[in-house]
Amino acid sequence: MIPVVDVGPLFDPDPTAWMLPDQALSAAARDTGFVCIRGLPSDEPFGAAGRARLLAIFALEEDQKRLLYRRKFAPENRNIYRGWFPLQPGNLTSKEGIDIGGDVAHGSDITVPSDPLREGSPLPEDDRLPGWRAAVAAYYLAMERVATALMRSLARSLGLPHDYFDDSFRRGLSTLRLIRYPPRDAAELATVTDPSVWVEAQPARRYLVGAPHTDSGFITLLAQDDVGGLQARSRDGHWIDVPPLEGTLVVNFGQVLEQWSTGRIRATEHRVLGSGVERYSIPFFYEARAEAIIAPLPIDAPNCFTPFEYGDFLWKRMTSFIEFRGMESERIQTPR
Repeated sequence: MIPVVDVGPLFDPDPTAWMLPDQALSAAARDTGFVCIRGLPSDEPFGAAGRARLLAIFALEEDQKRLLYRRKFAPENRNIYRGWFPLQPGNLTSKEGIDIGGDVAHGSDITVPSDPLREGSPLPEDDRLPGWRAAVAAYYLAMERVATALMRSLARSLGLPHDYFDDSFRRGLSTLRLIRYPPRDAAELATVTDPSVWVEAQPARRYLVGAPHTDSGFITLLAQDDVGGLQARSRDGHWIDVPPLEGTLVVNFGQVLEQWSTGRIRATEHRVLGSGVERYSIPFFYEARAEAIIAPLPIDAPNCFTPFEYGDFLWKRMTSFIEFRGMESERIQTPR
């Protein structure tokens, strides 16, 4: 069972209000690695109408989408890390979408053209989707606000100052991703050579649209539609449904946060099952800045792991995913 936590008190300026959500989030981070949060600020664009505004990008004509493609899929384009990834038939994962960076909300000052991780985000022109960029910027800022509150809560639960992690995330690499999972037909599924594309699930066998994985970084905030299909692996190895509850965001934790907390926070494997119905989701990956050094916390032994620069880790991890595969040489690691 995925716990549901009211995080509204985290946005109260009175520190005495933080105790209960701190305890509940800490327990979820430790025990399941997944939690649904509710009680989000009412002035933030988390509802169905706000999601629909963002997902309008999928109505663009294919020639307009191609202008946003990553270079891997459109060699004439300059963008490497940000941008559109089309469907890639024959793989366990079957999805299309776009990755958008912090420049959509904070401007070009946070971009570094020589670093793919910090490149600008290719976006549709305003006349193609009027008001879309403003909606995306507002959503991105809202996600940052929620993620900051969650990281501060986790810091307090770890016995650290509540703003301990703040500096690592300033001018960070956070990504807003818009995803469409189309139904898979028999002809396309026949091109998938990996038999694990089929899984036993009640009430009948189902196919994957999102291969099992753990997220790479820190915190993921996920807005789902009402189709469902997301599952998390429990400690006993069983897959459990993560229900799409309106008015909530799904939160899960990544590999770096698990390592940074020396296992006190759990990065949980998850997957997405197809149902024959189109599914949309909007994950926000809260990421540290590229040059942030991830080093043992002051509550741990100084040699419990070797410090590393986050951008180097992220690039190596991301190029293992199908939509980035083959791009390994596009970024030079920082000399150490």
